[in-house]
Amino acid sequence: MNDLRGTYVHRGDSERLRRRFRRWVIAGGAVAVALAAGRRPVVLDARAEGARPRAAAGEEARVVTVADRVVAANIARRATQRLQRWNRIYTLSHRWMVDTELARAIHDAAVEAGLDPELAFRVVNVESQFKERATSHVGAAGLTQVMLPTARYYDPKITREKLYDRETNLRIGFRYLRDLLDEHRGNVKLALLTYNRGGLAVQNELAMGLDPSNGYDRKVMRGYSGSARIKSAKLRSND
Repeated sequence: MNDLRGTYVHRGDSERLRRRFRRWVIAGGAVAVALAAGRRPVVLDARAEGARPRAAAGEEARVVTVADRVVAANIARRATQRLQRWNRIYTLSHRWMVDTELARAIHDAAVEAGLDPELAFRVVNVESQFKERATSHVGAAGLTQVMLPTARYYDPKITREKLYDRETNLRIGFRYLRDLLDEHRGNVKLALLTYNRGGLAVQNELAMGLDPSNGYDRKVMRGYSGSARIKSAKLRSND
């Protein structure tokens, strides 16, 4: 992956995203208005049942139904979620100085796994510095530096080359980290150390009454005050 941090490509990418925001706001508002505008309220009085309102300018007057309101509310909610999602992606892209498409992939994979995207970005930064072809001296591969045996626990047919695929690597790496968080009952330090050192090394030192930290957890968590686990909110979108 080309390092686009601080380049004009990245700045242009940011401007395109701003224009996309504006289009969504205009489109979402137009649809909601179209659904609600010009419609008379529902007549709840039983005596008026069957009565038809007078047509205006030769056109049949329309009545707002409960279904209309639900549709309008759902459209507005989805538009808001998309805007919020892309605002988070843009913010993370700017903070970590990576292009927005990579930021989108990391954010969405983290949400899908039930991880705080901020923690996910920190892990990728420490593990690979956002380099998709990164390979460690022990053979860990890709953005999240997953070992092939670990990856095959989640996908038995995966190959080493496939581990360098952006979406695949993020999906497996974040699923593994989420499982470690669950295993350690939300203890982020132990989950991160197990991710980095392996479960056997961490458990052996804990059994001997030692602190298993090798500094990896502090490097990832420096300045972090979020909640590592989130409910998978299904905020992914094709937009």
